[in-house]
Amino acid sequence: MRGRARLLGATAGAALLAPLGVWAWSERGSRQTPLVPTDLRDRDPEATPAARRVYALLAGLENDARRGRPSRTVIGQHVELHNERYNKAYGDFRGTKQPGYYYRKARDITGKLPGFVELDLGPGYGQPGWAVGTARSYSKAWPACRPYWGYVDDAVDLAVGVWAGLPRAADGSYRPSGTHTECATGAEVSLPHNGGGPAGMVGFSFHQPYPGSPVKGYAQTLHRNSPGAQDRDWFDRVVTDGTAEHRALLHDLDFLADHLGYLAGRGVPVLLRPYHEMNTAPGHGFWWAGQDPAAFHRLWRLTYDHLVRRRGLHNLVFVWSPNSWNGPYGRDPRPYYPGGRHVDVVGVDDYSGSPAEPFGDGAWTEVWYRGLEEYRRPRIVAESFHVPLNADQPRTLDRTPWVLWTVWGQALSYDNVTQPSGKNTAADVKRTYGSPRVITGGHRV
Repeated sequence: MRGRARLLGATAGAALLAPLGVWAWSERGSRQTPLVPTDLRDRDPEATPAARRVYALLAGLENDARRGRPSRTVIGQHVELHNERYNKAYGDFRGTKQPGYYYRKARDITGKLPGFVELDLGPGYGQPGWAVGTARSYSKAWPACRPYWGYVDDAVDLAVGVWAGLPRAADGSYRPSGTHTECATGAEVSLPHNGGGPAGMVGFSFHQPYPGSPVKGYAQTLHRNSPGAQDRDWFDRVVTDGTAEHRALLHDLDFLADHLGYLAGRGVPVLLRPYHEMNTAPGHGFWWAGQDPAAFHRLWRLTYDHLVRRRGLHNLVFVWSPNSWNGPYGRDPRPYYPGGRHVDVVGVDDYSGSPAEPFGDGAWTEVWYRGLEEYRRPRIVAESFHVPLNADQPRTLDRTPWVLWTVWGQALSYDNVTQPSGKNTAADVKRTYGSPRVITGGHRV
């Protein structure tokens, strides 16, 4: 992240000193707005120093906005590595792409890198079982050298590289140049260079196929393809200790934990965003969506306990991101909130409107920004097809100063097939990355 030493020093340090439970006048001046907690140790007393700094940065930006002070937004980019590596029809280039194609694309357009990169350890690419590319010290428990699983190695390597810099000294995972040979195919894989120094923050989502799924792929993440579509009691068994379904869930979580644990050992904090869009209407969306809220709380909290308490991962910042609650597809998310003891950041996956045709009254995304205020956590746009500043909405961040805004995958430069208005022009991307309101990535300056 450009200037991260300064941002994670002065801003975060000041945020850590702010008293909890303070109220401030909002920019609207009509009522008071509660400030957010600033120390991650309130949730996890053993949180790593790096995770605390990242959270404090986001909390500091959020509290600046709540005080009515000038604030800034970290610009993020989601990277679908399984599609970048294996789907030749994916995105704006037809053919095999190197991992981090859309991480590098932002720099190709603007000369600057994202300040945040979110990767995915699921869903797999339609292959049996969980697997990895090359068996490493942290992944020897999983079958290795299988086709279409090398992207998992790339995700971990890129995450370390975004946080620590690429190229960097070898650590036994890949060459100092950032290249390696994919075991299953012999293909040479090259990670994008980013200046060799700290370059931004890192996040992971987990498009988890339903527990027990013999094949790991996007189709198996969907409710309609899960046992829950035919068996209304299946989800309850997933969250009930001692059942076969529960053991299958823990097996999946161990795959996630093994890789997150390696990042913890390398000092990399991770914004972890599990079970997103949980408020999607029943029968739609992912297998964990539209469930009884109490059962969803059990899923979230047992996942939290498994990762933090059982596996000892204290490098995590937990992100809760419902779908935009526009009525027919996304419902009121409040019943699905697991509680502040298990959530650090709140967000929205916003596909309900577009800059040209915003949903609801007020400025674009304002209905979601105001709706998340009550949770007293830093607010982010976790997924969007659009950059925040564009020809239709050039002042979005003035009215809704989200602390983080992540663009979804190929939508950065490609006309998304599910929403034709999902394309960003090069001018849109340049306007966003060039704004003084936006924090981009790159080497320390």
